[in-house]
Amino acid sequence: MIQNLILTAHAPSHSRSAQKELQRLLAKKRKVDVLTSVLHTTAAFGLLAIVVLACMFFNPGLAAKFQSLSPFAASDSAIIDNNSAPDLSMIMATPELIAQNNEQETAVESTPISNTKLLGDQRQQLLVTNWLSKRYRVANDAIDMLVSASYLTAKETKLDPLLILSVIAIESRFNPFSESPVGAQGLMQVMSKVHKDRFNELGGVKAALNPVANIKVGAMILRDCVRAAGSIEGGLKRYVGATDNETDGGYGSLVLAEYRRLKDVAAGKPVSIFSTNKPVNTVRPQEATNDKSADELALNKTQHKEQSDIVAGL
Repeated sequence: MIQNLILTAHAPSHSRSAQKELQRLLAKKRKVDVLTSVLHTTAAFGLLAIVVLACMFFNPGLAAKFQSLSPFAASDSAIIDNNSAPDLSMIMATPELIAQNNEQETAVESTPISNTKLLGDQRQQLLVTNWLSKRYRVANDAIDMLVSASYLTAKETKLDPLLILSVIAIESRFNPFSESPVGAQGLMQVMSKVHKDRFNELGGVKAALNPVANIKVGAMILRDCVRAAGSIEGGLKRYVGATDNETDGGYGSLVLAEYRRLKDVAAGKPVSIFSTNKPVNTVRPQEATNDKSADELALNKTQHKEQSDIVAGL
């Protein structure tokens, strides 16, 4: 009887300790649940970020869309406009090019804003520059200089700057020092010995490896080819020196395919840098007889006359 009374007296104390232990376990469980939820949420955001990065890698257009949604996009573009990079074309420029560049800068500064739109929208040039830099793995500043030079030259030659850039892409993959086995040099693979008179105003034949001079001369030759053929397709066939051949070996198809891609890029459409028909180094055939320039014909006449004089002297 006394033992039962003692057990009954101790029962409330055991009950209170059990309740405290239960409350402690419940509090611990709540903390664990909160930590588990945080970990799950973090893991979900991490997977989402990986998926987004993968999509941006295979579809570069998404990066531009996300950047346009950023509130800092406008301020970044303003910084780019205010702190423009120096003109890299002047690194290899001759005195004639420097004087010509100063005249162009003065003309641009005095040109109304409405006329400067002929050079292309700055956003379009930026899109084209970024895409070409990634596709051909060339420094962005170097590609920016080449794109700017192409747009300026396009205004002078009345050609589409994207067509000029497409020819550069197929001809040299934006390597200003490339040279073919038959002597075509530079970005647009110009036959400098054939068109040496065109380089006289730009510093001589050695200017063929000057990116700006090469673009200028190459664009003028391309313009003449297109005018003579009456179409871009025929002009490209003349430009590559395949006028007398049935086909141009697929050269025109490569240039026009790249031309379409650049048009889509300039329009803000997503275009993968791993697109099919990726350009390969094109070997320029020998110049066709019908495509020989007046410079080359004059050179041949001079050589023929010299040979005749030697024979007569004998």
